[in-house]
Amino acid sequence: MKINFTKMHGLGNDFVLIDCRNRELPDLPLVSKNLCHRRFGIGADQILLLYPSDIADFKMRIFNADGGEVEMCGNGIRCLAKYIWDKGLSEKAILNIETLAGIIRPERKGEMVRVDMGEPVLDGREIPVNLDGRVIDHPLRIEDKTFRITCISMGNPHAVIFIDNVAEFPVIYYGPLLEKHELFPKKTNVEFIEIINPSEIKMRVWERGSGETMACGTGASAAVVASNLKGLTAKNVTVHLMGGDLFIEWEEDNHIYMTGPAVEVFTGEINLSEGTHGGKKTG
Repeated sequence: MKINFTKMHGLGNDFVLIDCRNRELPDLPLVSKNLCHRRFGIGADQILLLYPSDIADFKMRIFNADGGEVEMCGNGIRCLAKYIWDKGLSEKAILNIETLAGIIRPERKGEMVRVDMGEPVLDGREIPVNLDGRVIDHPLRIEDKTFRITCISMGNPHAVIFIDNVAEFPVIYYGPLLEKHELFPKKTNVEFIEIINPSEIKMRVWERGSGETMACGTGASAAVVASNLKGLTAKNVTVHLMGGDLFIEWEEDNHIYMTGPAVEVFTGEINLSEGTHGGKKTG
């Protein structure tokens, strides 16, 4: 089976986008594992699948590199929106995209894409975390360290941790231990945050099912909510990630708005029937 794809990224958080409006792919977890493999596949953190929707303009499904389906991806939805506009699939300046996290609304913002990420969920059981009420500075022992976690859902679960030097922190060691801790029934994304000043933070992220990535839109949103709840930042914050900057606003309507770039890298065709070894990239 030959399929066309578009490789895209948002601040280095990279995706294989496949238009599924007129076709259905079998065994999506396996497809995602194969396509995302950086040696034997195209290489990506996630695959993005574009579908028609009965309740919105379009529908997006997201599968991680490990094959697991996830609710939402902030960088991914910016890329999906850019694809829709670039291909002339919609002339609307604000799109309604159906996701497992609800209807998400990306809009054109000059060369950037601004996304209404919805309202943050702060109740532990709804995030979900196996704790009642708000989870702010909850102590969590992982081997030799006790972390103080602040948990938020932006349609997917996040555990935010504040540290002094994010550049030197061993994210790839502690990230998977935190992700899979029994406190998180659906696992969790983990953000490691360094406060620069009330309007700027640095962030590294361990994404559930993908490992450390160069950027995470829902993670940046959760980090700003956590920083503000702890009185460390204002509600409009620039988040510096390894791949670049995201601009996060927590507005009076209690919605989080995220602004950042979306870039097409190349297009191509790959033969799934031969596995990912027989793929052909073009563009």
